[in-house]
Formats: sequence, C-alpha cells, structure tokens
Amino acid sequence: MEVHVRYVGDDDPDKCTARRLAQFDEVTLHRSDRATPWGLVLDPHAERALSPADADETDRLVALDCSWASADPESFDLSGVHRALPFLVAANPVNYGRPFRLTTAEALAGGLAILGHRDRAGELLDRFKWGETFLELNDEPLRRYADCADSSEVVAVQAEYLADAEQ
Repeated sequence: MEVHVRYVGDDDPDKCTARRLAQFDEVTLHRSDRATPWGLVLDPHAERALSPADADETDRLVALDCSWASADPESFDLSGVHRALPFLVAANPVNYGRPFRLTTAEALAGGLAILGHRDRAGELLDRFKWGETFLELNDEPLRRYADCADSSEVVAVQAEYLADAEQ
C-alpha cells in the first residue's frame, strides 16, 4: 500500500514524524493539496470509522501532517474517501498513553494495521524508538479492529474501549 502525507509544516521539523519517514523513503510528502493523490484519507472529522472493508477502495493511504487537535474540517479537504481512526493510544514521548493524540507516523501505522498491513505498519514504526511500543500498547484494539467486517463493527469495538477509558 502506498503511503502519502500532505505536509503542512506547522510543527518542529526536528520532531516531525512524517519528515522522518520521508527521509527513509517510507512515505511520499506533498506540499500542496493539488499534488496529494486521491486515496483513503485519515480524517478525524470523517463520519465513518476506518475498517478493513475500506481496503477495497484504493491502494493509497493519505494523512495530513498537522496538529489534529487544532485542525478544522477544512484542513482535511483532500481528494479521496475520508475515514476516522478509532480509539488508539499514543506511544510517542510527548503524548504517551493519551488516546487520540497520535503522531502522523502512529496514525499511518494504525491505519495500515486496521487495513491488514500490520507488517508495513511495523516497518514505518521501526524508524522510532517508541514505535514498537505503539503496536504493543494497541495490540488488542488493532487486532480487533482488523477483524471487523465494516465501520459499524469498528465503532462498536471502539465503544467498549471508550467505556473502559471513562471508568
């Protein structure tokens, strides 16, 4: 599966996981919306959750490299099928243990694992000291999401994790 990133450049270049992945030819960076190819877009504002059923849509996974916490829906105006990542916990040093606070590398790896490309997810994360920790922290949910038939099943599994997180 091809992995593409629309690079906004609004973060510290030394800490940017997308730039690091591009340095190792693990992803292709695009600096404009027009250059970013059509694909399966990871979008926290999407109405449907990413599921294995989406693997039939395209062979491209696309992420926007910016702070998702502050990005408005217009920021994700990229061509493609938009899907939200389900509940996952960050392993990066800045947001360790915090749900939904993923780096671009973690988001891409989570998406790849859900789509059935767990080995490729591991390859991306091999570039980071904390990469293996992300897969370990999220092993059960990633495996459960990857076993779902569609978005509604992913949302049902996610609801279990959110209920546990609230307790």
